[in-house]
Amino acid sequence: MSPVGIEAMNVFAGTACLDVTELARHRGLDMSRFENLLMKQKSVALPYEDPITFAVNAAKPLVDALSEQEKERIEMVITCTESAFDFGKSMSTYCHDLLGLNRNCRLFELKNACYSGVAGLQMAVNFVLSQVSPGAKVLVIATDVSRFMVEEGGEALSADWSFAEPSGGSGAVAMLVSDRPHVFQIDVGANGYYGYEVMDTCRPSADTDAGDTDLSLLSYLNCCENAYLEYEKRVAGASFADTFGYIAYHTPFGGMVKGAHRNMMRKLAKAKPNEIEVDFQRRVNPGLVHCQRVGNIMGATAALSLASTIDNGDFDAPQRVGVFSYGSGCCSEFFSGTVRKEGQERLRAMKIGERLDRRHQLSMEQYDALLEKSRSMKFGTRNLDADTAFVPQARAALGHKTLFLKQIKEFHREYEWV
Repeated sequence: MSPVGIEAMNVFAGTACLDVTELARHRGLDMSRFENLLMKQKSVALPYEDPITFAVNAAKPLVDALSEQEKERIEMVITCTESAFDFGKSMSTYCHDLLGLNRNCRLFELKNACYSGVAGLQMAVNFVLSQVSPGAKVLVIATDVSRFMVEEGGEALSADWSFAEPSGGSGAVAMLVSDRPHVFQIDVGANGYYGYEVMDTCRPSADTDAGDTDLSLLSYLNCCENAYLEYEKRVAGASFADTFGYIAYHTPFGGMVKGAHRNMMRKLAKAKPNEIEVDFQRRVNPGLVHCQRVGNIMGATAALSLASTIDNGDFDAPQRVGVFSYGSGCCSEFFSGTVRKEGQERLRAMKIGERLDRRHQLSMEQYDALLEKSRSMKFGTRNLDADTAFVPQARAALGHKTLFLKQIKEFHREYEWV
């Protein structure tokens, strides 16, 4: 069987961010509880940013690095999101157009809460493995945006922001999937999946989140354990404590991952608290580094954790990385792959951490003003001229050409490179 996996990978986390400790104090949150989030910053979508700008800015460096012949072999573009702005038209069509890709290409979108990015990755992997078009590549882009909104006068539209606001981020991860898995080689057939119906979190309307946070935590823990146990049934000799050099978890916030890892090590490895802490710092913490600075980007978060693991781990010798993805509602999957030094070098060339450093840090006054402006970007917006005068310094923050929303005209979105 030919190898398959991620040939190239990139993260784009916008042009602006917020210090979430400052936000928590501003909201009057219980700081002892807030510290359990293990969060530092969150990316914030500005009025001229949307899921398309995040997606295309993540994917463009990957596409630009290809020769014309290689670019022609992208035969499928999958967008994975719960932030789509149209019930019918797929965002993949915008991405395909803005990236200048071959028209002999499948374009479609996947939705399954935070599981969508891994669903897209696995669909791409199986297309490549099918060999119906030998040498073809698939561009998978997981992209999601959190927009917290207030009515005029400052009252929140959602009933309880609580700890969702500090952890809700915006961003995209682009993955080029092929039979040349330079960055992450999938362990073919090494998958454990687990899902059932549960109303832990949902979006009853396009701009509103609802749910039961305690139920969501329990569902995450249940799925993590049972998805891995199914993986163990399919992979002879697998051991949670010994098989994986690193584990990348879907990261709504760092504290949730720490609790899940503690639960797994207690049950499956019978580990003691001090052993669990050492193991968490060694195998899990590298995957939290970028997540702590971006926030929960829903369908892209498992991929963000994987990118963070590759960026911040030690791969002088090849390492097997386990990946856990969870999507509310719910579906989950535990799978694995191998990362080598070449993969880390290729990912580090994308300079993800440096671009996170360059984001414009919003003041609380700018952020509060943004919450009111977000109402103009509600689902179903028909016509809009993007407010390019809002925090204009963010538009040049990254120091290179960046795609932004220019206007919406009769529902059609138009973009510009700045």
